[in-house]
Amino acid sequence: MKRFWKTAAALPTAEGSYTVALDGKPMRTPLKRPLVVPSLALAEAIAAEWNAQPKDVKAENLMLTRFANTAVDRVADLRDEVVAEMAGWAGTDLVSYRATEPEELIARQAAAWDPWVEWLRRRFDVELRVTQGLMPIAQADTTVVRMGLVLAAKSDPELAALHTLVGTLGSLVLALAVAEGELALEEAWAASRIDDDFQIEKWGPDEEAAARAANMRADLGHAHRFLSLLGT
Repeated sequence: MKRFWKTAAALPTAEGSYTVALDGKPMRTPLKRPLVVPSLALAEAIAAEWNAQPKDVKAENLMLTRFANTAVDRVADLRDEVVAEMAGWAGTDLVSYRATEPEELIARQAAAWDPWVEWLRRRFDVELRVTQGLMPIAQADTTVVRMGLVLAAKSDPELAALHTLVGTLGSLVLALAVAEGELALEEAWAASRIDDDFQIEKWGPDEEAAARAANMRADLGHAHRFLSLLGT
């Protein structure tokens, strides 16, 4: 896409939310719906994305816009399905599956993950089952139900960002801790990479894996920035 506008600017809406206008014309999503966000800070950041675009627009530089579009076009229509999908990820959560050996890896996982399993219990009254090995472990029905209630309380934009956080970290527990402001993003990323980093220490780095990890870390940063701007 070629740049066709001169200036992007954040504007308030009659409903008390905010939008972004290109040369005074409010933006719309790919489904032609009004692009609205809940905070002025987020609208201004989206406008800054568009103002920074060169003559040849690059979609990868419009990540905040992508999350906003997802919230309006996807989450709003499929909210129950999105919540159910994410709540179901409790059954495959990274922090539930522990190594059987070596002892060093077992210890690293416990040190990084146990505090957040306990945090989940204290914060949301959710007991997450933990096992050693890769055989699937079924979480209690009450766990999935409670996780669903936690997620259902989130706004559409929050869910759009959380979906990426969970998918990238491989953990609903770590993603919620980040979203609640209890866990720093870098610490969450490090916790999600314990197994991978252990293998790198043992066998050495792999260029393709490193490139994938860099892309994942970038996606994580975009989702976290979007989430952070929602409440400011």
